[in-house]
Amino acid sequence: MKNINYTGLIAGGGRFPVIVASEIQKHGNKLFVIGLKEGADPDIEKISEDFIWLSVGQLQKCIDILKEKNIKTLTMVGYVKHANIYSALKMDMRAMKLMGSLINKKADTILEAVVKEFKKDGIDFLPSHIYLKHLLAPKGLLTGKKLNSEENKDVEFGFDIAKSIAGLDIGQTVVVKGRSVLAVESIEGTDECIKRAYSLGGENAIVIKVAKPNQDFRFDVPVIGLKTIDTLKNNKIRAMAIEAGSTLILDKDEVIKKAKENDITIVAV
Repeated sequence: MKNINYTGLIAGGGRFPVIVASEIQKHGNKLFVIGLKEGADPDIEKISEDFIWLSVGQLQKCIDILKEKNIKTLTMVGYVKHANIYSALKMDMRAMKLMGSLINKKADTILEAVVKEFKKDGIDFLPSHIYLKHLLAPKGLLTGKKLNSEENKDVEFGFDIAKSIAGLDIGQTVVVKGRSVLAVESIEGTDECIKRAYSLGGENAIVIKVAKPNQDFRFDVPVIGLKTIDTLKNNKIRAMAIEAGSTLILDKDEVIKKAKENDITIVAV
């Protein structure tokens, strides 16, 4: 086993890891996956040449296994709910020491510390979109009706605010209507932010999702997919604006088709 040249992948929740795994294999690489028990899709185990389930808190075991497999670089994709840090998540001694050393528990702070911890053992993280750059949103109208002047003003208004909260590592999404902020994403995630906006402001709001200023693409890259379109549809959202060149559209053709069928505009700005 030690002589196999593996490409490493740490898989969190959502479709993102499954798509990345498939792309890695298209390049002819053997795939070793660590599936995080706190949300990884079981389907990823079926398509992996080698696989193990671990908990988020098993930091030392994760590093030991990667070293045993002689994996020097890997990709980390998929979400882990930030709320887990407030749960009864069991951590090994290395994870507890790491968490205790942090100045705060913002997502970027935690992830940057984790990356540095792996680096101590000679393991580097690659950009999470390295195999998926063809799925990055190009600038312009991707599907749906062109936004009118008032809607474009909402996008401009919301984009600046979204960039500001992203820079503070609060969230990367805002929902606006009539140049008023209905909801700001925080620890609950994008879907819950959109639901809250609908409960407060009703239909025809606009969602803006951006990358962080100086986005570190090794983790937390902005992603939308079919589930996103379902959330937009169920909450009667008029349009979604995403950041061109920095946002991944998973299942891109299906996403664009589904948005068009439901009269939802997607624009990359």
